[in-house]
Amino acid sequence: MDELTQRLLDRFQHGVPICATPYQAMANALNCSEADILLRLEQLQQLGALSRVGPVIEHSKAGASSLVALAVPEPRIESVAEYINQLPEVNHNYLREHEYNLWFVLTGPSRDHLDVILQRIEHDTGLAPLDLPMLTPYRIDLGFSLFSNSQVPL
Repeated sequence: MDELTQRLLDRFQHGVPICATPYQAMANALNCSEADILLRLEQLQQLGALSRVGPVIEHSKAGASSLVALAVPEPRIESVAEYINQLPEVNHNYLREHEYNLWFVLTGPSRDHLDVILQRIEHDTGLAPLDLPMLTPYRIDLGFSLFSNSQVPL
């Protein structure tokens, strides 16, 4: 991994510029070109070392969210997961080894909106969602020193 990629990873674990041209702003901060940034991000993604570049938003500031679980009979896992995945309010859908085996985060503009979606899920699947709304937000913002000369900003 070249030195520019290392500096990119260290510098932008936090604080990706919020502007019309974030990749150019990143390039300016690292004294390189926007093409250099885009190339390295593409390479990291192709290697499987990077899954996304984007904001982490506290859902309570942008609407409502809830962690939801379903107890899905094994023969229906694929079809129910496919149904859940097509809902625009759903993200972070994953399978667990438990009675409640399908877990996902439901987000929307309001709690009332989430309630409508939960009712629709129950109606369409015949499964009662376990609704676990966030009561207290916690922000866990980790940054790691990845290289010998790392200077991870907070």
